[in-house]
Amino acid sequence: MLKNKKFTSLLAALMVFALVLTGCGQGATDQGGGAEGKDSIVVAQGADAKTLDPHGTNDQPSSRVMKQIYNTLVTANEDMEIVEGLAEKWEAVDEKTWEFTLRQGVKFHNGEELKASDVKFTLERMLGSDQVSHIVEAIESVEAPEDYKVVIKLKEPFAPILFHLSHTAASILNEKAVKEAGDDYGQRPVGTGPFKFVSWQSGDRIELEAFEDYFEGAPQIKKVTFRNITEGTSRTIALETGEVDIAYDIEAIDKEKVISNDKLDLIEEPSLSLSYIGFNTQKEPFNKKEVRQAISHAINRDDIIAVVLNGAGEKAGAPIGPRVFGHNPNIKPHEYNVEKAKELLKQAGYENGFKTTIWTNDSPARIQIAQIVQAQLKEIGIDVAIETLEWGSYLDRTARGEHDMFILGWVTVTGDADYGLYALYHSSAKGGAGNRSFFENAKVDELLEKGRTTVDASEREKIYYEVQEIIVDETPIANLTYGNHNVGIQKGVKGFRLHPAGHHRLYGVSF
Repeated sequence: MLKNKKFTSLLAALMVFALVLTGCGQGATDQGGGAEGKDSIVVAQGADAKTLDPHGTNDQPSSRVMKQIYNTLVTANEDMEIVEGLAEKWEAVDEKTWEFTLRQGVKFHNGEELKASDVKFTLERMLGSDQVSHIVEAIESVEAPEDYKVVIKLKEPFAPILFHLSHTAASILNEKAVKEAGDDYGQRPVGTGPFKFVSWQSGDRIELEAFEDYFEGAPQIKKVTFRNITEGTSRTIALETGEVDIAYDIEAIDKEKVISNDKLDLIEEPSLSLSYIGFNTQKEPFNKKEVRQAISHAINRDDIIAVVLNGAGEKAGAPIGPRVFGHNPNIKPHEYNVEKAKELLKQAGYENGFKTTIWTNDSPARIQIAQIVQAQLKEIGIDVAIETLEWGSYLDRTARGEHDMFILGWVTVTGDADYGLYALYHSSAKGGAGNRSFFENAKVDELLEKGRTTVDASEREKIYYEVQEIIVDETPIANLTYGNHNVGIQKGVKGFRLHPAGHHRLYGVSF
């Protein structure tokens, strides 16, 4: 999944009787989460959602909101275990057939009852999406033989199918609501989740309210506001003043402020994310492997970790991190070696360097990475101009291949190598699906297809070890860092847990 800000993302926050307190002349610090029994929470994130249609995008800011609105057939919990979702039980009838039994009496936000026909409609619609179809393309057909029975037939055995069905993109939609909303569905979402959509002020905030008929029970929090606060330090200030209660992805430079504040807590854990620089392999000079390798060797990742992450990160060697199944621990990060980089450029015919651009979205941390890389590439004769784009435009234009180089992150939300590798490197996923480097390699395609259809875990691991070696040699992207993720919260917030995939559930949170 595209991670809008590896270092800047969702912040949550509670406004404790904001209007009342302001009217009484009380300071912002009195608005913190310490007020027991408060039932509204404000969540700030580093970018606005792109859409609330699960089939229209695969970015982190959107998914973090959608996580509250929808449910999936099965769920990967905070320990990355598959547990019940809208399906109360499931079984593999054979290697290519899965049968799911739905919970009965589950209501959508529009009052409609969940039926197997909605699941069939959802997954078939997902298969038609150029943004997320790769997640479920192993599916041959979906049948709804009974109101609460769903049968999914696969083209071939597909080991990680349950984890793929737990992806937010596989959130179950109400057929009637989607058809009624038409092209506006992304701004009028209807799910079965604990919170239902109320309003969206584009670029500013998204309002949700508790769904009292939620099948797990009505949420204790009655109102959720997702706020778009782009600048990381501004989000931390909002947390400090009590304007917000939960701040996801506190900037490295601001973490000590949270840790040292006796009204706040910082929760930090390893994530499933990778930060990288991508190359448009369809454009000169990035169509030459030696150029891509040269740039990778010219980047001092230690500088990025020290300056941008304040030490909270690890240099990335393999294109999937240590917490992901199939990670190849034998692959080491490209060494920082300016002379080697110059020699590779010479081999490619660019001994005197060249001019190019690197794109980033408006995350301060990403801009800082771009500036570090700009300075380092100058040492090997590459003159880099930095271009900063708004998040939605950034996604759209990199999907169209308009860029030279770009900075992004990817979260392997399923915890499985298939999701971490297929979307970024298979030729069928070029563009918006994930492969924004427009990389194409027949052997990589072959191995990735074999890996997802092999059931034996040890055989799959061997396949993924091999494919990662090829990918790192080809260098369609320069792996930078494996990161932690964190959240700053008011001490009054209870029941919050970080999810390794980065889209954290607010159901169960209280004051």
